[in-house]
Amino acid sequence: MNSKSKNEQGSGGPKTLLLVDDDASARQMIGRVLADEGHHILYAANGAEALELAATNAIDLVLLDLNMPVKGGWDTFEQLTANNPLLAVIIITARPNQLFTSLAAGVGALLEKPLDFQKLLETVRSLLDESTDLRLKRLTGNHADLYYLPSTGKESRE
Repeated sequence: MNSKSKNEQGSGGPKTLLLVDDDASARQMIGRVLADEGHHILYAANGAEALELAATNAIDLVLLDLNMPVKGGWDTFEQLTANNPLLAVIIITARPNQLFTSLAAGVGALLEKPLDFQKLLETVRSLLDESTDLRLKRLTGNHADLYYLPSTGKESRE
């Protein structure tokens, strides 16, 4: 376990996370887990809402589902990172075969549903603590590390 207290995540205290998922119960459950770690959570039910929130808030990390109405996950990812190329993004999806697309896009992590919440928290901490240099290397294809957590096939319930 990380020795930092809940409110010392990364440098500068609590972080603002944007959680984008069209499933209200998933948003609530994941949001509660992240908020319990001291993060400020902004919620969006689709990509259009996510882009509106990102335009008016300083976002430290995005947790982004791929299968959504109005504006899908990859389109949303493209627009979010076009406006802020160094934005840390975790793709959270039940959609299979997204590993190579995620690597090519330069996402920080790919977590498949159902989620392991402990691994989710570890991944969030790692990405928030990641150096700008490492993020730039991943974006330019010079660093292939990707936090990847395939689905365990087990249901994750609280």
